[in-house]
Amino acid sequence: MSYGPPGGLQIVDARRPAPPVLVLAGPVTREEVRGLCDDVRRLLAATRARVVVCDVGGLGPPGLGAVELLARLRLAARRAGGGIRLRDPDPALLGLLDLVGLPFQVEGKPEQREPPARVQEAVEPGDPPL
Repeated sequence: MSYGPPGGLQIVDARRPAPPVLVLAGPVTREEVRGLCDDVRRLLAATRARVVVCDVGGLGPPGLGAVELLARLRLAARRAGGGIRLRDPDPALLGLLDLVGLPFQVEGKPEQREPPARVQEAVEPGDPPL
């Protein structure tokens, strides 16, 4: 026997709070990195969340300083039993993070996957039918 998907609305657990947000603004100096790592650990412990959302929209121009900061925040979160998710990252920052081998989850961005076999993304005039 087989059953179809249940009808109706999806069940959403309203008791699960939204993850805490850490806003990163302006270029961050090396002296500030340790304090931000402590902030990530405190947020994970205080809220018992599994992830901290880092708003990196105001971080400044992407560079190795931003990569180092995010790598250290990610390490601090992992050591505290959690993770990091980015909000509003610059596409250049995401490219740089992928280049150095540090892919991050991005809030609101669906996971990228290969399209299913035999599915065309766009149809051009004059294409033969399948």
